[in-house]
Amino acid sequence: MVKIKHHEREIYGVSYIPNKMKKYPVVIFSHGFNGTNVDFAMHSDYLAKNGVGAYCFDFCGGSVNSKSDLKTNEMSIFTEKEDLRAVVENIKNWDHIDPDRIYLFGGSQGGLVSALVADECMEEIKGLLLLFPALCIADNWNERFPTRESIPDLEELWGVQLGRIFFESIHEYKVFDHIGKFDKNVLIFHGDQDDIVALEYGKKASMLYLHARIEVFPGEGHGFSEAGNTRVAEMTYEFIIANM
Repeated sequence: MVKIKHHEREIYGVSYIPNKMKKYPVVIFSHGFNGTNVDFAMHSDYLAKNGVGAYCFDFCGGSVNSKSDLKTNEMSIFTEKEDLRAVVENIKNWDHIDPDRIYLFGGSQGGLVSALVADECMEEIKGLLLLFPALCIADNWNERFPTRESIPDLEELWGVQLGRIFFESIHEYKVFDHIGKFDKNVLIFHGDQDDIVALEYGKKASMLYLHARIEVFPGEGHGFSEAGNTRVAEMTYEFIIANM
């Protein structure tokens, strides 16, 4: 367990450490909406057994089950961006990791946040992996609440209370204007049956980056099967080895 303090709040996370002495690469996993660090435990275990470190954490206010600070109605894409940046700044100073081989892996909303951070932290980040990244979030909510006056103080989505800060911060926000500058390798995983984030968003992102490819998983939706997740873990490891 590793806790990271920043902006007067605390992040709860779990580190997965390979059983070897020399400095190793590390993958920072960012969960999706209402997820937790546990969502990528299998991926992290797999990497650690193969000599790659991992850090999985709970976004502050990112879930009703979060062990980090903040309530869900205090969370926004940009508080999560602050969280991830703080994690990167903290991890790059760990003794046992190779600071030149820090990778970001984000799922769904965590994919959006990871993409935003990668553009701002190009020096620190070696590669970017995105699992059905929710690059549609701003579009979806701006369609729902087209004016600032229409934004509610509280809105419930899938049992999670979101606050005004979430919607106001993405009002008229164009995601694709803020991602795509990251000039190292990017790998996007997307299912062709995703009914939450259309495959078109993943494809558009893959064309935006200088060095990106998209792996389309037939029959997978928003949340992969066990077989799909196993393949993602294997491909993540392959991506890291290829980028050594």
